[in-house]
Amino acid sequence: MFGNKIISVKDQIADQIRSDIISGTLEPNERLSEQSLSERFGVSRGPIREVLLQLTKEGLLVSKSNCGVSVNSALNTGMQELMIDIRRKIELHALSNIKNTLTEEDFGHFDEILERIQEAFVKEDFTEVTKADIDFHRLLVYKGGGQELVNLWYPIVLRMRMNYKRLSSPKDCVEEHKAIVDALKEKSLAKAKKCLLGNIK
Repeated sequence: MFGNKIISVKDQIADQIRSDIISGTLEPNERLSEQSLSERFGVSRGPIREVLLQLTKEGLLVSKSNCGVSVNSALNTGMQELMIDIRRKIELHALSNIKNTLTEEDFGHFDEILERIQEAFVKEDFTEVTKADIDFHRLLVYKGGGQELVNLWYPIVLRMRMNYKRLSSPKDCVEEHKAIVDALKEKSLAKAKKCLLGNIK
């Protein structure tokens, strides 16, 4: 799941459109054209259609009969709070399953992501901050529940990020995530859960 791997053209396109939605370059309810995207990325409409289907399954896009595909609407306050609650429960469940199973290699992956978050803040690339943050929590969820739990969690966290306004300072953001990792290194589940709840707001 992590480490060096060849990323397909389709996955690269999906990642770019995902970034455009998270950053606000593509706005809520904005309609997407297969033809325009095909021209933008220099590929046929087939791969574009597959990417749009994938992002629809992730909850970032919505497909309506006779209306095509558009960016999903932002969550209202009530739905955002519900999503936060569900996300917390999933990640706390993952933490409970992790217990003392993390290896030095796993902690190395966490440290690499922390470095990405720090570097992205330095560059003021807040889209990359968000993506690295998602990768951090996705690794945690994966280690605590495998791909099945990630598949449940991923659409929720992406949908939340469409109107995510909580960008703390670089120091706070990195320290919040580092505190979770440090608690796991200390094998203190209670402390890790407390730090996690402090991070997901």
